Amino acid sequence: MWMARPVKGAGRIARLALFTAIALTIFMAEAQLPVIPVPGVKLGLANIVTVYVMFVMGPWDALLVLSGRVFLGAVFSGQPMTLIYSAAGGLLSWCALCLLRKALTREHIWLASPVAAVFHNFGQLLAAAAVLRSWAVMAYLPYLVIAAVLAGLFTGVAAQTLIRRLDRIRK
Repeated sequence: MWMARPVKGAGRIARLALFTAIALTIFMAEAQLPVIPVPGVKLGLANIVTVYVMFVMGPWDALLVLSGRVFLGAVFSGQPMTLIYSAAGGLLSWCALCLLRKALTREHIWLASPVAAVFHNFGQLLAAAAVLRSWAVMAYLPYLVIAAVLAGLFTGVAAQTLIRRLDRIRK
């Protein structure tokens, strides 16, 4: 298995806190960028951290980092509705990453991110349909799939590069 040896105790907690802080900082910085012409579309740069943690530390640690970022992101942004949408998208995305973690080789981690991004957007649309009590929001799905694949490719390649570079440092 090519994963890093698990860190336990205080070292694990410290790493999880550090990765959550990094993901939250990236999320908040990205929120300050100008809106892309398609409303609701973002690069999702904080997902680089989630993919890294998923493939290096494991799924439960990735879920902790993701949950912390989603909750604190909603609190710090002052937008409580983002908690519903981000949690729905994040959970579906996490499930996809869990399945892909077992299927992908070390050289193909970058493929996980576009798939996870599509599931993230689908989860957000499901949450929007529930909140609005209308399936009409699903008409937005084709645009979000295209955006998710493009953004996911970028974040996936970034996560793959991060894993390779940090592996070199660790050795």
